[in-house]
Amino acid sequence: MYSNKTKKIVAIHDLSGIGRVSLSVVMPILTTMGFQVNPLPTAILSNHTQYPYFSFLDLTDEISKIIAEWKKLGIEFDAFYSGYLGSPRQVSIIKKFIQDFRKEDNLVVIDPVLGDNGKLYSGFDMEIVEEMRRLITVADVISPNLTELFYMLDIPYKTENTDEELKEYLLQLSAKGPQIVIITNVPVLNDPHKTSVYAYNRYGNRFWKITCPYLPAHYPGMGDTFTSVATGALMQGDSLPMALDRAAQFCYQGIRATFGYESDPREGILLEKVLQNLNIPIQVTSYESI
Repeated sequence: MYSNKTKKIVAIHDLSGIGRVSLSVVMPILTTMGFQVNPLPTAILSNHTQYPYFSFLDLTDEISKIIAEWKKLGIEFDAFYSGYLGSPRQVSIIKKFIQDFRKEDNLVVIDPVLGDNGKLYSGFDMEIVEEMRRLITVADVISPNLTELFYMLDIPYKTENTDEELKEYLLQLSAKGPQIVIITNVPVLNDPHKTSVYAYNRYGNRFWKITCPYLPAHYPGMGDTFTSVATGALMQGDSLPMALDRAAQFCYQGIRATFGYESDPREGILLEKVLQNLNIPIQVTSYESI
């Protein structure tokens, strides 16, 4: 039967009062792309954790209550998108939530937020890594950064990796369950002025790569921004390489728009300056098959 309802995406992320990260970027991006975003907050923070001080309200017990109410109401979703999960117990709860609620044609996107620059984020240990390894087995799409990739595979972290090595990592991660694996923020060998995204789609057995200019600035929330745009693009029917292109170009536009301002970089990119670009068709593609 024909249905023209707006697709619902449940966004399982934390909420920070200061800093354009997590739900503060996930919701406006996916709403602008035409989706109803239903937040399932995992924690409430005064500001994100890259500031020296922050308050943190753990919502683990509340998550279970919210899910129980949704179940009584018969709520259904078209996609599940999880990011920061604050404890091993949260990861376990979210895995069961996805398994209980998902339908055959749903999309499950998991960004296994664990760390960066070869180290786990503050407050994380190997117990949450083990739970995250279990969670990605129920995903259709995962988007680890380079650090999270190595933790997922339980192999030593290194920054210099060849295309062939990265393709092997992608295959190993996809074998754990996800059809699509995306690795973000990969340094380009012998070129510090560029960074790459690598991806693999088991359907068709194809590898993709996008390389972008690198600007000497760090803005929190870029992983959330990238995966949000890629998720929205896939939900709109884009191919994987086009979804990657849209996400990479949007992030680059956001960084370029922010770089010239004297704003505190800890607050993230000036999302409000570039949000409208999500509705502009891509004119030039930069993806390549590898």
